[in-house]
Amino acid sequence: MLPVSFLSDFGYQDEFVGVVYGVIARIAPEVRVIDIGHGFPAGDIRAGALGLLRAVQYMPQGVALAVVDPGVGTSRRAIAARTSWGFFVGPDNGLLGPAVAMVGGADAIVAIENPELRLPVEGATFDGRDVFGPAAAVLAAGEAEFEELGPLVDSGSVTPLMIPLVEPDGSGRLLGEVLWVDTFGNCQTNIAPADLEGIGLGRGDDVMIEIGGAEFRLQWAGAYGDVEPGEGMVHVDSYGQMAVAVRGGRADDSFPLTTRMAITMRRPDGGTRLEITG
Repeated sequence: MLPVSFLSDFGYQDEFVGVVYGVIARIAPEVRVIDIGHGFPAGDIRAGALGLLRAVQYMPQGVALAVVDPGVGTSRRAIAARTSWGFFVGPDNGLLGPAVAMVGGADAIVAIENPELRLPVEGATFDGRDVFGPAAAVLAAGEAEFEELGPLVDSGSVTPLMIPLVEPDGSGRLLGEVLWVDTFGNCQTNIAPADLEGIGLGRGDDVMIEIGGAEFRLQWAGAYGDVEPGEGMVHVDSYGQMAVAVRGGRADDSFPLTTRMAITMRRPDGGTRLEITG
């Protein structure tokens, strides 16, 4: 039995997550389901894709079931990808792409079209229950071969999801973007430690960040305890990216930062660090 790692935007106010659990349990009662998370913003494919990307490297090999699917019921395909890590099941909307790439890419992709491996229902708005859940269950339990799910798909026809790259501007400035704001208000960027090192900065140095025309000078700290309470900082987060944080506070409250916002980091040219009080 392979475990199923489950991610969605279903939330917990309704029965949707539990119903998918129930479908998997009825098909393969011994399969273990691990919740990656279900609180991703509704319909936000990029947020779900980045969540799956961050999580997959820590999940046991098996089946990744991901459902953030604003195109449910349309002509978008339901797909499964086979990789050296295991199987990925979800909509063909870019949701699976970054995580599949993280584990080395897929050696085969199929469209989930076999009616014998789908729930027979009239509606077409809950593919997590009717299509993806059953596919994940039979793959996890070994009750069906991968190729039995449906026809092979040309990998070049699968919808990609592009993660923005850091853009050095040639003058020592790194043009980046906020990828994710976590539940504590820490703001992860697409800027990596190596990017900052490439412009001559290292841990303990001050970093000038620019956000929406405003500039802030913050320390590159190793941990929250390296700065004073209420003080802002940049640090390497738990996934290896540079993040903006505030000790004992929320960076998204203290700075004008939101997901997808442009952010620039560079060497300081004078001035003092910003301390947040109040």
